[in-house]
Amino acid sequence: MTERSPQRNPNRQLAALIAEAGFSNAGLARRVDQLGLEHGLDLRYDKTSVTRWLRGQQPRGTTPALIAEVFTRRLGRRLSAQDLGLDACAPVYAGLEFAATPEEAVDIVSGLWRKDSGNHVELRKIAFTPAGLVVPSRDWLIGRPDDRVARGEPVLPPPGRVPAQGRPVVPRQRQITADRGPGHRVSMGDIAALRSVGELFRTLDHAYGGGHARQALVRYLEHEGEPMLRGTYGEATGRRLFAAVADLTRLAGWTSYDIAAHGLAQRYFVQALRLAQAAGDRAYGSYVLVTMSRQAVYLGHGREAVQLARVAQQGVGSGAPPVVQSLLHAVEARGHAVLGDVRACSASLARAERALETARPGDEVPHWARFFDEAQLADEFGHSYRDLQQYRSAAQHAERSLQLRGAGYARSRLFCRVVLATARLGLGELEQACALGAEAAQQASEMRSARAVEYVRDFERRLEPYRDAAPVRGYRERVAALG
Repeated sequence: MTERSPQRNPNRQLAALIAEAGFSNAGLARRVDQLGLEHGLDLRYDKTSVTRWLRGQQPRGTTPALIAEVFTRRLGRRLSAQDLGLDACAPVYAGLEFAATPEEAVDIVSGLWRKDSGNHVELRKIAFTPAGLVVPSRDWLIGRPDDRVARGEPVLPPPGRVPAQGRPVVPRQRQITADRGPGHRVSMGDIAALRSVGELFRTLDHAYGGGHARQALVRYLEHEGEPMLRGTYGEATGRRLFAAVADLTRLAGWTSYDIAAHGLAQRYFVQALRLAQAAGDRAYGSYVLVTMSRQAVYLGHGREAVQLARVAQQGVGSGAPPVVQSLLHAVEARGHAVLGDVRACSASLARAERALETARPGDEVPHWARFFDEAQLADEFGHSYRDLQQYRSAAQHAERSLQLRGAGYARSRLFCRVVLATARLGLGELEQACALGAEAAQQASEMRSARAVEYVRDFERRLEPYRDAAPVRGYRERVAALG
């Protein structure tokens, strides 16, 4: 990596922090390299590099922010590149940090929204980094709840207490402004609007793919979500506000994942996890981890997928509703299937099935878990058995899922149809497999979903050994006509 030429003045700020942290030059270089790996960067700094920085050389690119993050973790307080006497930068990896405070979380996630809303192409090219999953999931699991999220509210003395001057504290009346500037008092109507917008975008995502309205969702978060988070609210309203924004941020990540912007999606998920912690919603945090686990499964990182699912289970405990428990075990099973671990996968699927069987119609189920029903569990079984190459079982469960699944879940039905086509192919039923695959290809052509396209391509790769067979030639003609 090319550095700027050395300056005349030594960097005393960096030298003082190195001494405070107790780093050697080689130790600091090693930690910067390791942190770079977490973010998909192949850095090769050494003690000589640190010596140059101390002499006044300015590292380029994302390195100043990485160095600052190393010191932040070591010293337990947030430090910026400027605090180290280094030039500030806006690194494209920013967003994998698990913020120390709700205020910092707002700063990080709003920065992501603004860059994404600005259509920064480099954001969508950031690589997914499995190592970047470790710190956020750990910090969520063992982190202390946020004591206070209220903003702009007076802190009143305990009941029966008055200030020293003998007069009770009376909070000043605030004028409710028409816009959502910094002084805007967030109402329950604002939060209801956030929830309604989430349902709208979820419906569009299910039916037409993540690329259909993703950019509109991000702009909504930038222009409506951020001003609310920077407005005025008490504790109860603030917790609900963070919960609603966490849900929309997770959805922004989900739609990013669906268009194959995997590094960006990963960052949205991490920030949704932090916002869920600020909301005090442990169960929703587990759902964000489940979402992260699903992305890891899709990208073939089975070990990380299993770990995320288990952290979610540990974090939510045994008191979660049966539907939630079933979801958590089913997602763990998918990770085991990617790893080819038949025994562990079967055990997790059995736990998922038992948990769902104990669910009762009157059970209180979080809004985000209501999609998980018999159709979805059958889908999880079908995908798992496909990955384990147990094609007869895969076909049975995929067929059941398609029978039960509502038409509104068009993309999920497409995925399941490809699983069924793959299972039929594995069973030697070539003609039926090609017919199912062609239906899926037709659906994929009508969506804005990179995942849908990749499902179809995966099926076509499996067709290669049979490329000269008449059903396959017919399939290719039908797909070519989609044009």
